[in-house]
Amino acid sequence: QVQLVESGGGLVQAGGSLRLSCAASGRTFSSYGLGWFRQAPGKEREFVAAISWTGGSTYDADSVKGRFTISRENAKKTVYLQMNSLKPEDTAVYYCAARGSGWVDRDSSKYDYWGQGTQVTVSS
Repeated sequence: QVQLVESGGGLVQAGGSLRLSCAASGRTFSSYGLGWFRQAPGKEREFVAAISWTGGSTYDADSVKGRFTISRENAKKTVYLQMNSLKPEDTAVYYCAARGSGWVDRDSSKYDYWGQGTQVTVSS
């Protein structure tokens, strides 16, 4: 069983930066693949970024490529999402997720555990 708790969301102006963190419990964190997803009001949840269990492989959505970076610290059982050059269209609730398979995947149905989410609001 893995519990995930996100933090770091908030209100930021367009062009600004935020770093989201997701702290996990559970002894097998280092073997899990991890991902970030987001959901804007009235829209479906969408994939943002994923990272493999070693951190050696990452996969970003085209909409955030070059602006967002996913990383992880297994010793701290934490995954991060560094978000730069934020745009108003990045406004959403951001969720971290974990999957038993250690590989990257953009399909939300492949993830077994989810956090409660953290709100990110980007003003124009």
